[in-house]
Amino acid sequence: MTRSDHSDDDLNQARSVDDQLGHDAALLHEGCHPDPFTVLGRHGRGERAVIRAFLPGAQQAELADIGQPLRRLAGTDLFEWQGAADALPTRYRLAWIDASGRERVAYDPYGFPSQLSLYDLHLFNEGRHLHAYRVLGAHLRSVDGIAGVLFSVWAPNAERVSVVGDFNDWDGLHHPLRRRGHVWELFVPEAVAGTRYQFEIRVRGTGELLRKSDPYGRCFELRPAVASIVVGNAAYSWRDEVWMSRRRRQNWSQAPLSIYEVHLGSWQRNNGEYLSYQELAHRLVAYVVSLGFTHIELMPITEHPLDASWGYQPTGYFAPTSRYGTLNDFRQFVDYCHQAGIGVILDWVPGHFPKDAHGLARFDGTHLYEYEDPTRREHRGWGTLVFDYGRNQVKNFLLASACFWLEECHLDGLRVDAVASMLYLDYARESGEWVPNPFGGNENLEAIAFVRELNEIVHRRFPGVLMIAEESTAWPLVTRPSWMGGLGFGMKWNMGWMHDTLEYLALDPALRRYHHELLTFGLLYAFTENFMLPLSHDEVVHGKGSLFARMPGDRRQRFASLRLLYVYMWTYPGKKFLFMGGELAQEREWSYDWALDWELLGQPEHRGIQSLIRDLNGLYRSLAGLHVYEFTQEGFEWLDCRDATQSIVVYLRCSGNHQVVIVVFNFAAMARFGYRVGVPLPGLYREVLNSDALRYGGGGSANGDICAVPVFHMGQPCSLVVDLPPLTGVILVPDAVDLSEAGSGGVCREAAAVALSDGYRS
Repeated sequence: MTRSDHSDDDLNQARSVDDQLGHDAALLHEGCHPDPFTVLGRHGRGERAVIRAFLPGAQQAELADIGQPLRRLAGTDLFEWQGAADALPTRYRLAWIDASGRERVAYDPYGFPSQLSLYDLHLFNEGRHLHAYRVLGAHLRSVDGIAGVLFSVWAPNAERVSVVGDFNDWDGLHHPLRRRGHVWELFVPEAVAGTRYQFEIRVRGTGELLRKSDPYGRCFELRPAVASIVVGNAAYSWRDEVWMSRRRRQNWSQAPLSIYEVHLGSWQRNNGEYLSYQELAHRLVAYVVSLGFTHIELMPITEHPLDASWGYQPTGYFAPTSRYGTLNDFRQFVDYCHQAGIGVILDWVPGHFPKDAHGLARFDGTHLYEYEDPTRREHRGWGTLVFDYGRNQVKNFLLASACFWLEECHLDGLRVDAVASMLYLDYARESGEWVPNPFGGNENLEAIAFVRELNEIVHRRFPGVLMIAEESTAWPLVTRPSWMGGLGFGMKWNMGWMHDTLEYLALDPALRRYHHELLTFGLLYAFTENFMLPLSHDEVVHGKGSLFARMPGDRRQRFASLRLLYVYMWTYPGKKFLFMGGELAQEREWSYDWALDWELLGQPEHRGIQSLIRDLNGLYRSLAGLHVYEFTQEGFEWLDCRDATQSIVVYLRCSGNHQVVIVVFNFAAMARFGYRVGVPLPGLYREVLNSDALRYGGGGSANGDICAVPVFHMGQPCSLVVDLPPLTGVILVPDAVDLSEAGSGGVCREAAAVALSDGYRS
């Protein structure tokens, strides 16, 4: 071969390389290059090195470390340098003058290797990476001593993904990410904590450009802005070791559990402005402690764009809303609660998400997080989309979110919103709008499997944490473990009790005698699940009015009926749950737009309701009979459930060998004087609460201490006589009764048997 032949081959090869570079440059300019790392960054040719950088709008560029210029590929913004491989450090810097004439110097992000491990990617794609939030999203990282941010996102159907933000003038041509299977990643050296960013996604096939907030973002701009924000050092020094240790050891099912539900933006305000997490830590916690509640439940504080959604249409599943502060501010709030002896439960929303363009909807141009099947995709009544529980990465997203709040924020429980909407394929759908599962049923088998896995993981990893289902149907075994065929929740809202009770109390007292079954029916199923009794925000919105406003009669009767409702709830089997404002006897319907009407406490009747809640919580904590056996039949016994004519019910609560509590209710607007009540034991009974007391804004009636005599009544060997004012509840306990030898079960019956054997008969 002649020298001329060699020259021709070299020339042809050079032309081929230039042609390929021209094609690559065109793709980079169009923002659709499938793999920019094959072109950009450092590439070796034996002892020679090639550096390429794509710098849209740059006037000129050089290698800052050696002061040598980069050659512009004609007609493009692709720059190249060739030289000795050992002339440059492994991590090199570029210097350029941008289109506005600014001098810029930065490490080349395409000079860094991939940062995500194959193991992390494998776990995520299998749906088993419970710490996916530590891998995906935006994370401060140091690579070879160089600080920056690792950005990564799941977008399997994208043609190109770029990170845009403060560091690149929000131009998606600057930082296209590296594809790693279904995940994209890029280490950006010049990005720092506080940087605002989004992902720009080019849809394969259409070229549509989408701007998306980070699904795994830890912080977001205050609405209406939607950008994600890189979080700085997120470490937090917790001081709640005593609480966390006790939580792991405690049997919560037999402990008093009284929850105060709060919407942080409307509990209190400062001159119309939101309180911060720090302010809430002091004001709210002190208030809740003073009322004797054991837990606070927060309406969703996961980041959400619309105030009017109350947080139930979240876009940030790993970020507390910036309305009240930062992630560490929220952690400090939880820490403060724990140090004060108050647990914190989060209302968590894995059932649906909004259609906002910057959120999860059509994330990569396809139905990625939501079901592709249109018969499953949408909750039309809510205008939201349904998660695809059959897709591993979506399931992983939700499981990691649950673990994030419990592990990183030390939350004590998750109240899972709208469980019924997840379980049923035909939820809020008419005939013909849904397709049965493979077995012909209306159950969403994928959602059921997800819920069971969620509860198994939480109970295994976080002992003592509460998993609470808002499940509004008669789905069986919601609070039974998955190995029994159950869903695995710890508790379920007793919606039946709530609806029946409020319907009954809304009746004119003269008509209640005809609807007595509304009081008694609930005990037929009260112990089939671990129930919580909810008087939640849902009962004081959408035109329903406040609890006070729903009571019938004049103002005096309304207060009396509200007091009656609270005594009934606090003595009925099931853990307690009250929405803020209920303790004030709030008169108007709740609105997220303004604070509660705290000025009502200037009126004695409203202060009386607050005092009643405080005393009920105190009795609930101190009387074991009211809290030890709330989920089992042995803690409850009807003494009389048949007196519909007088609208009276009487029942007994007990705690094994510890305590007996007698509860008597007069739901009529007429007094019942000299009403005989059967009791299992002789001796003195103390009236520990009378809802008609002056302290609570009532008429001042009281029974004081009452002696039970050996007169058989209501199936009991003894009885006593009480006076019952209209619309009143009374709580009685034996005076210094020691039942330590009565055994561990069925103490109500055993105590009666002991009394009978001692000759106490009528």
